Order: sequence, then structure tokens, then C-alpha cells
Amino acid sequence: MESQAMLQAGFGLVAIAVLSLMVVWKRKRAALMAPQAAGRWPLIGHMPLLAWKRQPIMRTLGALADKYGSAFTIWIGVHRTMVISTSDLAMECFTTHDKILATRPKTTAGKYQGSDYALFAFSAYGNYWRDVRKTVVSNLLSSQQLEAIKNVRVGEIDFCVKDLHRRWTENGAAAPVKVDMKDFFNDLVLNNIAKVLCGKRYFGTANVDDAKEAEKFHTVIRRLFYLGGLILLSDAVPHLEWIDLGGHIAAMKKNVEELDEILSSWVEEHKQRRLAGDKTRTPDFIDAMLTARETIQFPDYDQDTVLKANFRGILLAGSDTTFITLTWALSLLLNAPEKLQRARAEIDGQVGKDRNVDLSDVKNLPYLQAIVKETLRLYPAAPLSVLHQATEDCYIGGYYVPVGTRILTNLWKIQRDPRNWDEPDAFRPERFLAEDRANVDLKGKHFELIPFGSGRRMCPGASFALEVVHLTLARVLHGFDLAKCCKGPVDLTEGLGVTLLKETPVEVFLNPRLPSELYK
Repeated sequence: MESQAMLQAGFGLVAIAVLSLMVVWKRKRAALMAPQAAGRWPLIGHMPLLAWKRQPIMRTLGALADKYGSAFTIWIGVHRTMVISTSDLAMECFTTHDKILATRPKTTAGKYQGSDYALFAFSAYGNYWRDVRKTVVSNLLSSQQLEAIKNVRVGEIDFCVKDLHRRWTENGAAAPVKVDMKDFFNDLVLNNIAKVLCGKRYFGTANVDDAKEAEKFHTVIRRLFYLGGLILLSDAVPHLEWIDLGGHIAAMKKNVEELDEILSSWVEEHKQRRLAGDKTRTPDFIDAMLTARETIQFPDYDQDTVLKANFRGILLAGSDTTFITLTWALSLLLNAPEKLQRARAEIDGQVGKDRNVDLSDVKNLPYLQAIVKETLRLYPAAPLSVLHQATEDCYIGGYYVPVGTRILTNLWKIQRDPRNWDEPDAFRPERFLAEDRANVDLKGKHFELIPFGSGRRMCPGASFALEVVHLTLARVLHGFDLAKCCKGPVDLTEGLGVTLLKETPVEVFLNPRLPSELYK
């Protein structure tokens, strides 16, 4: 009996010791986790904190970083999310832990606008993502393919610049014409990417292909942008998707169906031309994907789903980044006329006034490149990274990160960090001409400037976007005198969506400054 009692006592002591160790371990692990922001609500987490502030989310998160540090925790509904706000932690995420953090969490937009994650930007890290990304890059975004479609991209910029001159001519050609450059850039960029993707022109004031179809395409694209920027209840609490507050999920489904009808007609047009042996048109992305799918199979999706989903994704990502950057760049230059004149003088000195700027000139325009870098530093089109998700436990900045944690990088905060940048809120393109900054590029290796992200999930279309931005901005500055319509500075109010849109128009009075034959 005595030995049995001693045995029971021993088991009891062991159990107490184990429980004590578990409690200590849990407390230690909790102490090692990034601090959690105050204001968490039951079930919906910190969503009210993000939604009720009448300011862009990256500014709200930036203020929280000032309070809680370079890494802190918020809850987007039931999802633990670690917010990264410094370049050193971003480097740790996208180098040391790049593979662990390479997957994407499930989202409402990924499910419905991404055709159940067939869009590779939303898909989990794995074979499907690698195969589709490789196919898209090789058929659209590789350096060889960008060179092959150079004439298409440059041709659309030519068309839109000529359209500006046409407006001036129709205005009487005796006085400046008033133009909203925000709308102009939007039309130009959408035309450019639509021409590359499907060989059609749908935006602008003249010479669109099929006006009725163009109007429908306008509508569904605008809706696609709007719906893709929403943070829905189903993103915070997936089990409540069936409620569909606001009817946004139903709207996503309907809009994708309408867009897919248009895409299906385009795919069929391309198939018929291929059958007829028509080689009069320059091959576009749909042609390339139709060729690629003859040799590549994606076991989880049918080929049309892969094509349509990734068409939508490229259209969204490619147009948003480029249009937003051009809008901010011109706005900043209009508020700094001495910098605008310096950029124009550089272009005149390199190109002269007897020809138009070409893509080959851009490498010889360092101040223009500096303007684009500084614009992307101050106003990254996507100020917050697309969500990453940890597939293993890890440590970031010394903090414990459990598997399943979502990682959100505040690019806007990193790029305005006074530890990395003098006068971080000032528009100073010349900072990139200084010896210590001259080699800073946008390829995701300089973590104080990563507007396109970094690592495995870095935006693959960065080169495409930058070519269009540089050439378009150069053509506008070289081709036209621009004057503000407003008496004071151009308004720089930021929009409240997930992309950093400028809230207000960019209206200018515009006059051509080159010989008229260059606009024909």
C-alpha cells in the first residue's frame, strides 16, 4: 500500500511538473510574440479599427507601428496577422523566410474573382503556381517577349499622345485645351494592356473597337477594380460567407460571368483566326496562351479557366500600378515646376525636338528615372503587400510566428522611414542621383524601396509597368506644355482603397510644344 501511495504521489508530482512546464512554455511563447494592438473585438478582430478611421489603411497601420514597434499583431477577424513596418524585417521575411512565407491565404477575391485560385497571384505556393507563373512570364513578361511586343506597347502610347493633340486641334488650336490627365492616363494604360493581351482598343475618345462591346467592357472592368479592393466580412470570418452583407459576393460572381462572356468571345475569335491561318495581326497574350496550352496541362483546372482567370489578374495588376504611378508623378511635378522643367530639359538635351522619345532613350534619362523611383517611394500603388501566410513556425525579428499566421508588409511605412531617408515625406527625385543612392533599383533587393515586393512572390510585371511609366511620362513632358488649372497646389488627397489612388482629378491646360508632324 505504501509503495502504491508513493507511486501515485510520484505520478502526481510528474503531472504537476509537466503542467507547470506547459504553462511556463505558453507564457514564454506569448512573451516572444509580437505585441498585439489594442482594440480587438470578439470575432471581427481589429476590422473596426481599420474600417472606421477615415484615412488610408497604411497610415492607420503606420501609426500603430509608431506605438507598438516594427512588428505587431492585429486580427483580421479570426486571422492572426503580423504587420511588418521596417526594411530589416522585410529583408528577413523575403530572404531568410521567403519559402516559408511564399503561400497565400484564402480570400473572397481569390475564390470568386480568381476563379477558385486559378489566378496565380492568389494561388498557394506549389507546382500549379510555379507552372502558371512560368507560362505567363515566358509568354508576356520575359525580357525577350517584352522586346517582341515593343511596337504594340509603343504604338498605343503614340496613339494616346496623338489623341491629346487631336483634342487641342478640335479646341481651336489657338488656346490651351483642358484635360483631366488622371482620366487620360487611365485610358492609355488600359488600352496598352488590352492591346497586348487581346489585340483590342477599348478606351479613350476615338477609334475604339466595337463601341457597344467597349461600353460593356468599361463597366465590368470598373466593377472588377471596385470589388477587388473590398475587405469583406467573409475575409474576416469565412464561416459567415453565406450572409453576404452588401451582396458583394453575388456581385463578384455576376461580374466575372459578364467579363468571361467577353473573354470567351475573344478566345473564339483568336481560335477562328488561327484555324484560318490569319497572320496579319501581331500575336497577343491570348494567342500565346492558346499555343502554350497545346503542350501544358493544369490538372486542377480546365484550360479556359486558367486563361480567363489570369487574363483578369494581369489586367487588374498591370493597369492599376501604371495608371496610379503616372497620376502621382505628374501631380508631384505640377507642384514642383522647377523639377518638371529639369526633367523636360534633360529630355530635350537627349532627344531634341525633331523626334519623339523612344524606349531606348530612357536609359539616358537618369533624372526621369529618379522621378519615377521617388514617386513609387512616396506613393506605392499597392502600399500594403498582398498577404503572405506562414506554412511553418518561425521567428521574425525575434518574435515567434506560429504556422498559419498571415504576414502583411506596410511598404508605404518602410519607404518613408526616416532611418532610411532624409526628409522622408518630401518629393526629392535628386536623392536618387546621389552617389549612395544611384544604384538603388526597383528589383526587390533594396529593402528600403520595394514597391513591387520582393522574393518569390514579387510582382512579375514590374519591368512591363516601368517601361510604360517611363515612356509615357517622357512623351507627355516632351510633347506638351502643361499648366495647372487650379490656383493653388494640386490636391494630393489619397483614396481609401487597398490601392493608393489619387482621390481627385489632375486637370491641366495643355499645349503642344513639338512640330505638328510629330503628332501625326
